[in-house]
Amino acid sequence: MAEKLTMLLIYPDFLEEEMFNKNKLGNYSEGLASISAVLKQGGYDVKLYHELYMPTKEEFIEKVKSFSPDVIGFTARTTAIPFITEMAGWLDDELPDIFVTLGGYHAILVPDECMKIRGVDAVTVGEGEYPLLELMDSMRDNRANGVTGYPVRTDILSINFKMPDGSVINNPVRPLIEDLDELPFPDFDLFDYENLDRSKNFTAMVMLSRGCLFSCTYCGNSQFRNIYPNKQKYCRFRSPKKAIELLELLLSKYPFIKYIEFRDAIFNMYKDWFYEFMPMYIEKIHLPFNCNLRFDVLDEEMVKMLKDGGCYMIDIGLENGNEEFRKKYLHRNMKNDHMVQVAKWFRQYKITALTYNIVGLPYETLELSLETVKLNAKLDVDKVIPNIFYPYPMTILKKTAEDAGFIDPTVDPNDPVQLRMPQYPKYDILYMAYNFNKLVKKYKEIYALPPEKAKIEEEKLDKKITSKNYPRKFLYKTAKFKEDTFVLAKRTLKKVSPKLFIFLKNKTMKEVKN
Repeated sequence: MAEKLTMLLIYPDFLEEEMFNKNKLGNYSEGLASISAVLKQGGYDVKLYHELYMPTKEEFIEKVKSFSPDVIGFTARTTAIPFITEMAGWLDDELPDIFVTLGGYHAILVPDECMKIRGVDAVTVGEGEYPLLELMDSMRDNRANGVTGYPVRTDILSINFKMPDGSVINNPVRPLIEDLDELPFPDFDLFDYENLDRSKNFTAMVMLSRGCLFSCTYCGNSQFRNIYPNKQKYCRFRSPKKAIELLELLLSKYPFIKYIEFRDAIFNMYKDWFYEFMPMYIEKIHLPFNCNLRFDVLDEEMVKMLKDGGCYMIDIGLENGNEEFRKKYLHRNMKNDHMVQVAKWFRQYKITALTYNIVGLPYETLELSLETVKLNAKLDVDKVIPNIFYPYPMTILKKTAEDAGFIDPTVDPNDPVQLRMPQYPKYDILYMAYNFNKLVKKYKEIYALPPEKAKIEEEKLDKKITSKNYPRKFLYKTAKFKEDTFVLAKRTLKKVSPKLFIFLKNKTMKEVKN
């Protein structure tokens, strides 16, 4: 009987600022759960090293040995590369005979850079399920046949190999999986599911699709799409029937789940799919849910259907408040008037709206960021999330920043502000990011005044905020301290008393709606 091989998936599930926090909760990864399902279906053992903090070398090596892996697979987002680089080096020092692969978003964007990491033997470029299955099959066959030397075949599509002499074999990328129904359902059991961050909130994170139709310049999707020979099929959903079956399986395994969080790039991407899926969801699942949407593909009928299905919160990208800037630099061609109308529908059907926003974009100014604040206030949204622009590898907007000379190679990769722009200094960007919510609230109050008075108060506040003498650096530091304290208290409450956390969350949502 052939030896049963083990793949160890290593998931660095922490950020630089929380790398030594041993009390955080983990997150579900759809990609890893799907890879595990395919490998287990192929007859292999799959284990997960779910790293919630950065281990010491001794702790890491001891933990890896406890799994007795034949192959190790790191999943790599861009911000995790420094940690993975260190851990792969430890493996090269202590366990050099274990075959190490690296995949994920960063590997797709810059495979050559990933291949240079010491201790990494192969890089997966694209969807990893079937390339890794073929890798495991190859290792199994070589061992069974007594093949010596390199442990696997080196002609596997979508995997690049580093040879013992340092040379690299780059293989073509295989076509992406066009029909997601062909995949087994994700291996939820790979995770300590009951103790995930969302689980403590009685929430399941679910993805029913892959890819995105759009090509926003700050996002890697346009580059991810272009690597595949069948890139026109990049955006795919499971069929509504299979999607419902997946949800039924999940709920049968974890009956404590009371909320669904759909993490698809754009839940309403395909109208035909949406209008077929939602009645089935209402009939068979009908749990409260939240999802990601996009303003320019929304109408009132769709918002009403979302409400009927139990949608309690919408996550939606606003990004920048200036139409011309948004179209030119972000390739997001949507009108502010329509965004305001969509927000009215959200309020009409009592759905909480959360917008995502970016500050510190290439060529942006403090005044342009203020336009983003004011559009959020005019939309009268319930929650706003400001993010500071990060120039992800191979994205169009990173090249824009490079061409403009806004990227300084001496800037620490962990610095929250990566760009250095003369028209928008670092501490002005930080001020705007950490005071964004407070400013939205102030402008909301102004827009509630009679029009003539509102115009006067708006101009006064604009002038105050943009004044050279305004203490923006001091106000950033004060706001950051308050936010850090609040986040720590929230995380502690969620872990220590999840029921109280849910009670307070629901109470807050009711207060927002009333």
